[in-house]
Amino acid sequence: MRQRDDMTFPFAEYERRISELRTRIAQRHLDAVVISDPENIMYLTDYQTTGYSFFQALVVPLDDEPFMITRTLEESNVIARTWVEHTRPYPDTGDAIQMLVDALRAFGLANKRIGYERNSYFFPAYHQDCIHTTLTGGKLLDCFGIVEQGRICKSPVEIDIMRRAATATEAGMQAGIAACEAGATENEIGAAISAGMFRAGGEPPAVMPYVTSGPRTMIGHATWEGRTVQSGEHVFLEVGGCYRRYHTAMMRTIVLGDLSDSMYKAQEKMKQALTAVHKSFQPGMTVSDADNLVRNIISDNDVGARLITRSGYSIGIAFPPSWDEGYIVSLKQGESAILQEGMTFHIIPWMWGVDGDKTCGISDTIHITAEGCESFFSMEQDFTVKPDTNAGSMAQLSNSRKNKKNSNNQHDKNAANATAKPQDTVSDNTQSAS
Repeated sequence: MRQRDDMTFPFAEYERRISELRTRIAQRHLDAVVISDPENIMYLTDYQTTGYSFFQALVVPLDDEPFMITRTLEESNVIARTWVEHTRPYPDTGDAIQMLVDALRAFGLANKRIGYERNSYFFPAYHQDCIHTTLTGGKLLDCFGIVEQGRICKSPVEIDIMRRAATATEAGMQAGIAACEAGATENEIGAAISAGMFRAGGEPPAVMPYVTSGPRTMIGHATWEGRTVQSGEHVFLEVGGCYRRYHTAMMRTIVLGDLSDSMYKAQEKMKQALTAVHKSFQPGMTVSDADNLVRNIISDNDVGARLITRSGYSIGIAFPPSWDEGYIVSLKQGESAILQEGMTFHIIPWMWGVDGDKTCGISDTIHITAEGCESFFSMEQDFTVKPDTNAGSMAQLSNSRKNKKNSNNQHDKNAANATAKPQDTVSDNTQSAS
């Protein structure tokens, strides 16, 4: 390992992660593991790139120096970002799996017991077939989850990084709430959120913000599509801020007009659920009991809403397409996993189908402490209610856009006339005279 002091975390943090991984490698009677999941590679080395659609892998032997297989272009990320000293890059015209097999042979691992992440999104069946038919002397064994066992509980330095992500989350949400008004488009709200996150030091998130309004809030995982927000409607926002690939997320709801009895009841139910979370969540609680706590509160409503998903999921390191670590652990019924200090969750007691046609949400990202849990956020949880300033302001905004468009069209026309060829002008004048 090449010691350096310019990575996301102190060098000792990466030494600890590799040491603990090797303990688990030994417990599984393996000689090495091939890690292909982008989040796991980053957790172990600080390596990141958007080019993970090309095969990449970190090989960690039990008793030897780790090495990486990358596309040639991505080798620069190994050099610039990580402690890894040995790489085996392959060209765009090369065979990534053959390079992996050749490297395993070169490092004396071809006849050993090799673990690989069979369920990794980025080690597809085709590549797995190739390595099984090429590396015939060794024994290939599924080790999916071997790195996640270390990732599930965040260290104090990881919690600090997630606090920086939370700063971006809150800034983005505040900007989005400010941009919500009748006559604004969902795109404009999304742009405000994005600008707010990035100006606060946030980095490109695994998922761009979710922005829906009115009836579109009933569409799962929808985001802005140009719709204009109408007077009297509500807007649903879900924002995940990112810093060094670590994420925190929150949902909030904005009401443009009067807060109906149903929406008020929904708001209070979600706040009640989050209060219960902060009062009851602690190490030793099963995730099934945690889910039931939230679910029972949300389900006991008279506004027609349901909690149609799990009530929370682990969150932390993420690359697109999701900020969700829920495949490691989710709060859902029947799960026997135990809450532990350092776990981080996005708690989502959202309500789908209020009055049959509205979805709203208030959510929180928390970390489990020695005695309970704490939020990463300090923002107000209540719905933001903006009084209906009647349709006049909406019409004014619409007319302003129309006038701007007409002004632009006139500007383009004037510019075209100014640059017209002399013969074109003569011809036009001649035709007018006739």
